[in-house]
Amino acid sequence: MPDQPLARVILIGGASGSGKSRLAEHSGLPLLRLDDFYREGDDPALPRLASGEVDWDDARSWHLDRAIEALERLAYEGATEVPAYDIGSSSITGSRTLALGGHRCFVAEGIFVADAIEAIRERGLLDDALCVRRSRWITMGLRFLRDVREARKPIPTLLRRGLRLARREPGIVRALTERGFRPMSVRRIRALLAARAGLAREVEPGAA
Repeated sequence: MPDQPLARVILIGGASGSGKSRLAEHSGLPLLRLDDFYREGDDPALPRLASGEVDWDDARSWHLDRAIEALERLAYEGATEVPAYDIGSSSITGSRTLALGGHRCFVAEGIFVADAIEAIRERGLLDDALCVRRSRWITMGLRFLRDVREARKPIPTLLRRGLRLARREPGIVRALTERGFRPMSVRRIRALLAARAGLAREVEPGAA
C-alpha cells in the first residue's frame, strides 16, 4: 500500500431521507454507499425493536469494519469491490467495482456515517464532513415517498419508522455536529460538491 493515499473522502451525513444520497449521486465524484454494508436479513446479530422488528436504524445493523476496509482500499489503491445491497429484500445481490477514475477525492454517505468518521480521521483519509440540515417534516415526507417508490418495506413499517425517525432527527444532526460534521443546507452542500468535483481530477501528464 502506498505511503500516501491517492484520494481522500468527503463524508455526507444526515437523517434517512434528508437528501444526502441524491446530493452524493449528483456530485460528479465517485460514490461509496455505506448503506451497502448493511447486514443481511437472516443475520442473527441484527438488533431488534421491542415489537420484534429489525431496527435498521441501529448501528449494529451494519458492518463498520467492512465499510472502513473498502474505503481505505479505494483511497490507497484507486479501486475496491463493494457489495450490491437490496434494501427491499435485506440481502446482498452481487458486487461491483468502484474506482477513483483519476479523482483526488470521493464521497461516502450513509445513515451510520458518524460511526465511521473517527477511524477515517485517524487514517488521515478525511477531506471534509458535511451534514444535511433541513426541516424534519420535509425529510419525513421525502423519505416516505422514496421508500414507497422503491418498495423498501411494507407501508405500516415505513409509517412507524418515519415517525420514529422524525422524533430522532434533531438528535441525529446534533450528534453529527458534535463529531465534526458541518451542518449545511442542501443548496450549500450541492454548490460545495460541484466546486470540489471541478477541482478534484488529477491534471493529466503534459496538460497545460
